[in-house]
Amino acid sequence: MRYFVLGIIVLSGCASVPTPPSGYFLGEPYQEGGLWSYPREDFALDEAGVAAILPSLSGLTVNGEARNAQGMVAAHRTLQLPAIVTVTNLDNGRSLRLRVNDRGPAAAGRVVAVSPRAGALLGATGPFRVRVVVDGPASRRAIEGLAGQSAPLPIETAPVGRVERESLAPPPGARAVVTRTESASRAIAESAPSLAREPERLPEQVTQGAPNPGRIWLEAGRFFRRDLAQAQASRIGGRAEPFGSAGGPLVGGPGGASGRQQQWRVRSGPYSSIAEADVALARALAQGQPDLRLAVE
Repeated sequence: MRYFVLGIIVLSGCASVPTPPSGYFLGEPYQEGGLWSYPREDFALDEAGVAAILPSLSGLTVNGEARNAQGMVAAHRTLQLPAIVTVTNLDNGRSLRLRVNDRGPAAAGRVVAVSPRAGALLGATGPFRVRVVVDGPASRRAIEGLAGQSAPLPIETAPVGRVERESLAPPPGARAVVTRTESASRAIAESAPSLAREPERLPEQVTQGAPNPGRIWLEAGRFFRRDLAQAQASRIGGRAEPFGSAGGPLVGGPGGASGRQQQWRVRSGPYSSIAEADVALARALAQGQPDLRLAVE
């Protein structure tokens, strides 16, 4: 995995700049809200889970953009920054295109956090069921030539699944705690590349589709060994299910009809509400489980 250092032009002795130029940011694994996150480039992400509303904060995002509670922006734990995504409120079918420019959400069990203005347009004031789909071509254009993006990305990038580990321990050298605002802002201020540019502003354009709320599950990792999956399932009061490496359930014997390697997904549920799922998540966190997420399907 490649890591990059971002930067923006440092202006001194000038009038105030409304929107600072942005850079590219990926970062190393970090822990927040009791869970580990593993940033990686992903131009084919399509996930459904629970979303949060960002707090109205000032200062800079980790890739050097001004925080804007009224902007069409969002935070994600692992995506390359910036990225362009479509966020859909599954409870009412409303969708918005948003620019992901920060790390978050801070709360465990949330896949994305949207600005207060984006939340209002999506018809949400608190946690809501959501689908997040990356616009691959638009995301590549958004980072093209940005400071910190030192090498061109391949034209064809295969979809990357969730991190799958037999060991749940954090990777060597990973940081135990990340203070996003202060540490990232210092990194920005100490660099001065020439290719940084003002970030794109997305319009307030809501698309109305059909509601599809789905059911909420607590997922606790994927394993290639059934015994390890069953042991993990017993810890969260859930079950281990056969699952395909390409993201879909396997049919047939071990290896599946298409020859894919057998995997086991550990999860509990379904839960009838976000509040009920949060109780199960908190219970698993209290047991020290590091690989947890709330999924909707």
